[in-house]
Amino acid sequence: MSGRPARTVTIIGAGMAGTLQAVLLAKRGHRIELFERSPDPRKGNAPAGRSVNLALGERGRHALRVGGLLEEVDAFSISMRGRMLHDPQGETRLQPYGKDESEVIYSVHRARLNHCLLNAADALDDVEIHFDHRLEGIDWDQGQAIFAGPDGGERRHGFETMIGADGAGSALRQAMQSETDLGVSEELLNTGYKELTIPAAPDGSHPLDPNALHIWPRGGFMLIGLANADGSFTMTLFLDNEGRDDMPGFDRLGDWPAQRAFMEENFPDAVHLMPRLKTEFRDNPVGLLGTIRCRQWHLGGKALIIGDAAHAIVPFHGQGVNAAFEDCVELVDCIGDGARAWEDVFADLQARRRDNAEAIADMALENYDIMRESVRHEGFLLRKALEHELERRHPGHFVARYSLVMFHRIPYAEAYRRGEIQAGILDELLADASSLDDVDYDLAADLVKEKLEPL
Repeated sequence: MSGRPARTVTIIGAGMAGTLQAVLLAKRGHRIELFERSPDPRKGNAPAGRSVNLALGERGRHALRVGGLLEEVDAFSISMRGRMLHDPQGETRLQPYGKDESEVIYSVHRARLNHCLLNAADALDDVEIHFDHRLEGIDWDQGQAIFAGPDGGERRHGFETMIGADGAGSALRQAMQSETDLGVSEELLNTGYKELTIPAAPDGSHPLDPNALHIWPRGGFMLIGLANADGSFTMTLFLDNEGRDDMPGFDRLGDWPAQRAFMEENFPDAVHLMPRLKTEFRDNPVGLLGTIRCRQWHLGGKALIIGDAAHAIVPFHGQGVNAAFEDCVELVDCIGDGARAWEDVFADLQARRRDNAEAIADMALENYDIMRESVRHEGFLLRKALEHELERRHPGHFVARYSLVMFHRIPYAEAYRRGEIQAGILDELLADASSLDDVDYDLAADLVKEKLEPL
């Protein structure tokens, strides 16, 4: 930091983004005070039924690489080469994610990743973590954050600047909103989720192919499964909160007979692998899903929000943590040698990241329809096959939007823009084609050359 004295940063939220941000900043010479409202999850206090396993792509892996943590995380990550589709008859079909076997994403258990990040933060002398501290308010004039401590009593903490990585319900965002209009919008889906489990087989092996993201797409709803290193699968049922007409909803699954009948009818090949299904339906809550957008991410140089606090998205593109980790890396880059004023740093981060956050929010919503519906249809399979063929024929020019998001680190907004252009190319090429043999590849070459600049 060019010999400048270290600056102290207060971070609210010791989840994924908060702990990684603490690690990255501490390694750059900053002093970090990290506050978390919940008890230390490493002591067995994590709430059950709210994980939704992570699909870690290149963006998240790059951030862990920068933090020196990728090798450790890789030890409990499982590569996934594609979607394994389960039809109602129990037949399966793999849809590869990328153009070849080098393009994979990684299933990572959320709690285990959080523990890894907390351990890394704990190991740094310049990071102090305070669990059981709930942010109650901020005295902006005095520069003091007001917490309810472990005993419920008030604790005041003076701060130089503050970063909120405290999730979609961010207390820091609410405190900032009381000072200025952040332009916050919240869009809840009617869809909720319930976490379920397929345990490891008796010999400790995975009862399903671990190297795929398993999807049971049923049109208006779906079940997904991601493998864990211990042989189990974290399963998530996505279903409307309120049913309508002939479409089921969580409100219609109020007792075990209804729950069992629904699962056996729609996911028969999964139910027999879920011995704790009754208990998990009873005990695991229905989680909320929604999108949060903010026009303003910072309050001068006093406070900044990142990750879900600034741009919570639905989980259907597997990019929530990936996007939050990108925020962390970009913030360190904005700080540079440490000479810039916090207000300039925060304004720079917002300028770099806000449009990208909007783009991935939109793509995540679009991907929900793809996962629960489109993947079941032959037209979608043909479209994906043509994408991969054009990637092979025109490397560096035509790259499928999914690949741009998951396997590259170009800005989300640019991935969205290129994806729209490429969708138009695919529409034109498939207008009169029922197979890859029907595609006019000379026309394809002309369209790619005309419409797509090299990456």
